[in-house]
Amino acid sequence: MIAASVRRRGRLGRAWPRIGIGVAAHQRFRSMAIEPNRREFTRGAGAAAAASLIPWREAIAANSPEPGPLGNLEYRSAAQLVAALADKRVSSVELVDFAISRIEANDKSINAVVVRDFEHARAAAVAADAALARGERRPLLGLPMTVKEMFNIAGLPTTWGDPKFKDWRPSADALAVARLKAAGAVILGKTNVPLDLADWQSYNEIYGTTNNPWDLARTPGGSSCGAAAALAADFVPLELGSDIGGSLRAPAHYCGVFSHKPSLDLIPQRGAGPPGTPAIPVRGDLAVVGPMARNAADLALELDILAGPDELSDGIGYKLALQPPRHQDIKSFKVLAIDTHPLYPTAASVREALDRLAGRLEQSGTSVARTGPRVPDLAKTAQVYVQLLAGFYAANLSPERYRRAEDAVKSLPEDDESLAAFRLRGITSSHRDWILASRVRSGLRQRWQDLFKECDVVLCPVMPTPAFPHDHTEDRRKRRLDIDGKQLPYQDQIVWASMATLCGLPATVAPIERSAEGLPIGVQILGGYLEDRTTIAFAGMIEREFGGFTPPPSRL
Repeated sequence: MIAASVRRRGRLGRAWPRIGIGVAAHQRFRSMAIEPNRREFTRGAGAAAAASLIPWREAIAANSPEPGPLGNLEYRSAAQLVAALADKRVSSVELVDFAISRIEANDKSINAVVVRDFEHARAAAVAADAALARGERRPLLGLPMTVKEMFNIAGLPTTWGDPKFKDWRPSADALAVARLKAAGAVILGKTNVPLDLADWQSYNEIYGTTNNPWDLARTPGGSSCGAAAALAADFVPLELGSDIGGSLRAPAHYCGVFSHKPSLDLIPQRGAGPPGTPAIPVRGDLAVVGPMARNAADLALELDILAGPDELSDGIGYKLALQPPRHQDIKSFKVLAIDTHPLYPTAASVREALDRLAGRLEQSGTSVARTGPRVPDLAKTAQVYVQLLAGFYAANLSPERYRRAEDAVKSLPEDDESLAAFRLRGITSSHRDWILASRVRSGLRQRWQDLFKECDVVLCPVMPTPAFPHDHTEDRRKRRLDIDGKQLPYQDQIVWASMATLCGLPATVAPIERSAEGLPIGVQILGGYLEDRTTIAFAGMIEREFGGFTPPPSRL
């Protein structure tokens, strides 16, 4: 009964709330030479990926819920809209006007799209319609979307929510943005982030607070928070986010959408660094760039465009050659489900949702294990991850805060193995300390790779709870998260993000249920290194069999 009801919610074609759109006359658009550079897309790694990976996208689409007729434009998938554009059933100008009207009507209460570039977007839509009329076809030609505020777009502010950068404007697009534009995407603007991308909530002095479309009193997650809220509210069908501490995964879980944290370095990060830093090729250590959408097929579509080495560095000598998904049907998968972490409790609502999913998979013929002898040390994984992550963020600490951390470390007992202690040690760690921690990480990576010789995917919670109420207490060490009536340290809820991030593994998030309060609950699907197609494909199978995204109630 549960599976049947979820499946119905996952289908398209419901009578969702409508808002009116008035398609503006074409005369109001300025004529501008802003058509994406097709040559860049054709010669780039993103184009090579898009050309070679189409069969696997078709397989995922076959496992997605059957689309209804285009009808109204609300909550259509990116793939549906791209097909409608190609068939001339809708114009890019109409789609852009529809998106802008949704944002202008509904974003006052959400505050997701905080940097708006509507004039240029409308001009880009005119150019896209002209290209379509000439018979051009590109993967996203004419499709409107937004990107996370951290990504450089020439002429638009990149601040990371920090007032000291409010007037900084990059001169060139981030590589990921350039690949999206070259594929034909029309960028409407940017979505909100927390200060320095360092929270599971989104508020800053420049743009204010972003609210969850499911409950405006709760967080949409972080740091790709505006991105997830924009998807859930149907402002756009695609988004571009990033992840180092669950920043793609937590917002998708809290807002009931899909996201994919790619394998480390699968998508280049040039132009996605802190404001004011040079846009040069970089290799990741923990952080990644990834797609967000409302279904698995659209994740695959966007990943194909974004993936591939940077043409200025690794792309000189390497080409992308990802393997296809391990299996084409859900019954063939071997699944390990983990719902308990040794260092931090998980709410009953989240554990029970994962348990019901595991049960439905078993009923469908999927092999599901609840324990395994090769499961890596989850406690050690979280501890090393927190240490390395703290070292990353410590680079931006003021000298005064750094000195306070040094003093605090001196008072730590040597046998203190709490996450708070590892965090503090990470802030003041030396390069020698980093090397030693990274050696432990290498051993853990091998354990995870060995595990994926015995199972195809690992299912686990995304975060310990559904979306929680806003809490802007300045000292985060004093914040507490309510888990089934117990007050737990706020910062330690990061544990479920640690496995994929520390070891560079792909992790796809898909919505599976709602809590008793009506809040979305997602599942995190982990796979072997560079087996990104497998985790996205499995998310698509879950979506088809048991239901996927559903729109939030009319609280906007």
